[in-house]
Amino acid sequence: MAAGAVHEVRLFATLRTGRGKVVVLETERPSTPAELLGRLGIRREEVAILLVNGRDGSFDAPLATGDYLSVFPPVGGG
Repeated sequence: MAAGAVHEVRLFATLRTGRGKVVVLETERPSTPAELLGRLGIRREEVAILLVNGRDGSFDAPLATGDYLSVFPPVGGG
């Protein structure tokens, strides 16, 4: 990934609280979803579904320039 890459993080449900629906983050070096989520204050335990470019993603896989994340919390209710 080239320096200055921009990634869009799409947040859903409770993860939007205080963050908004879409957050755009710029990185200065290769990053992973875990690093981007850490910048947003989102812990792994708060994520039930992580998609990279609409497909199952891994917290620790390197991101390419322009990759986007979709992040969903666990579903609750009764």
